[in-house]
Amino acid sequence: MSDNTDAKILSSSAVMAAGTTVSRLSGYVRSSLLVWALGNALHADVFNVANTVPNMLYILLAGGVFNAVLVPQLVRSLKDDADGGEAYTNRVITLAALFLAAVTVLLIVAAPLIMSVLLDSRYSKPELAGQRQSVIDFARFCLPQVFFYGMFVLVGQILNARGRFGPMMWAPIANNVISVGVLVTYLFVFGEATGAEKSGPFTSGQELLLGLGSTAGIVAQLLILLPYLKKAGFTYRPRFDFRGTGLGHTLRLGTWTVLFVIVNQVAYTVVVKLASGGTADGPGGTGLTIYSYSFLLVMVPHAILTVSLATAILPRLSAYARENEYAALSTSLASTLRTALAVVIPFAALLPLVAPELASLMFGFGAGATSSKNFVPTLSLFGAGLVVFTVHYLMLRGFYALEQTRTVFFIQCAVSLVNIAAAVLFVGRSNAADTSPALTLAYAAAYLVGACISYSVLRRHLGGLHTPTLVRFAVRMVLAVAVSTGAALAVAVLLPGWGDQPGKVTALWRGALIGGADLAVLLVMARLLRLREITSVVDTVQGRLSRR
Repeated sequence: MSDNTDAKILSSSAVMAAGTTVSRLSGYVRSSLLVWALGNALHADVFNVANTVPNMLYILLAGGVFNAVLVPQLVRSLKDDADGGEAYTNRVITLAALFLAAVTVLLIVAAPLIMSVLLDSRYSKPELAGQRQSVIDFARFCLPQVFFYGMFVLVGQILNARGRFGPMMWAPIANNVISVGVLVTYLFVFGEATGAEKSGPFTSGQELLLGLGSTAGIVAQLLILLPYLKKAGFTYRPRFDFRGTGLGHTLRLGTWTVLFVIVNQVAYTVVVKLASGGTADGPGGTGLTIYSYSFLLVMVPHAILTVSLATAILPRLSAYARENEYAALSTSLASTLRTALAVVIPFAALLPLVAPELASLMFGFGAGATSSKNFVPTLSLFGAGLVVFTVHYLMLRGFYALEQTRTVFFIQCAVSLVNIAAAVLFVGRSNAADTSPALTLAYAAAYLVGACISYSVLRRHLGGLHTPTLVRFAVRMVLAVAVSTGAALAVAVLLPGWGDQPGKVTALWRGALIGGADLAVLLVMARLLRLREITSVVDTVQGRLSRR
């Protein structure tokens, strides 16, 4: 891939990464406030289990049907259709809105049944009847998010296909701002959970404020995108002439992606059900709140860099696939993989050293002040899963560009089966306190299998993925990270407070010194070992700063 092409991809990624960074930071404020208000045990899990369904569908829609299937089709319609894809896009929006509206209504009606599938059997006990009812009430308030999440993703991808990458990454900030406002109001009106409340149900007023407040944020992030459609040169006009217009091809591609979604849903349903059991027996257990919030925190590099790179590069990969330029597709994807791993691998190695500090700074407030240490094992273990997930995620972008959605489905079947089997096995052999770490290990095992399969299959299909270059990069990367992480470990051991649950001030300066030592040594090793994937980014930043 040429330097000019790299620069364009990095430029597009930079816009999205900036929006994602701010969005993630505001999202972490929201997560911290939730733990502050609700804690990290059963009380928090009651809300988070109910809010899981729309979040699950959002992730699957964003990375599945709308993102992976429709983006290549939108790019093709922009290039091939006489009207620049306007009629095709109008039909897609109309059909998606009708489908999402129908699905949302059905989900709201079926809320009790859905929650019974997601909840551990212990929620059927009389002593947890109040918690079970709170879950169902929250679900009814939160499930309308499915419609607004889906339309947000669709409108955002239409903007991406037309070269407007920023709005979709910046719009979620509005959701987080509203959520933060709702949580601050909640703390002011109801206060933080204390004592038995950390394992108890919610009042109707609490359910109304948290449930409707969460949905209001999702509505806002969709509404923010709508004016940008006009600026991108697109005006929506409903069209219902779906036959003979190319949507059949899109839907046939979508069939395999829908099956992919179903397989993923089954696996994650098992994970949620097992996680809900971790806190059902009272204090001391770890469940969905710890698992999901740790996951969000660990996914920082993925959200800021990998997703931004993949979103920027997918239209280009689709164009290469359309012209049968497999060598260019391979080169572009391999380069993107190395760039992502250059950030993800050092981060994953550093995580176990700074997990106590991260847990204290992010989740050591209010109702979660005395139990932030419960996050540490899960945070420490998620790093390995992040590395293999990154490889798997980027390989799937290659399959989607090639419209090989059937292949993706079969690969994901293997991932989901491993995830389910490992989760059931590991949680079955763990106590309540180790439920979340056990699920984390199952996640890593599943995506290790997925990464190996997806890389090998795509490599064979493309005739190569520059594997010798990747191996040489990996050897140098591992060496650099081993040295930098060793230096960070030495600093961590020598600093006061090693092995303790740090307070906020201690966590801040310890984390800064440990992370700073790791970064400094890593940059030196990158220069010595000529890791261009790291040094080029540093040179770019230094160049911009010097010009300013």
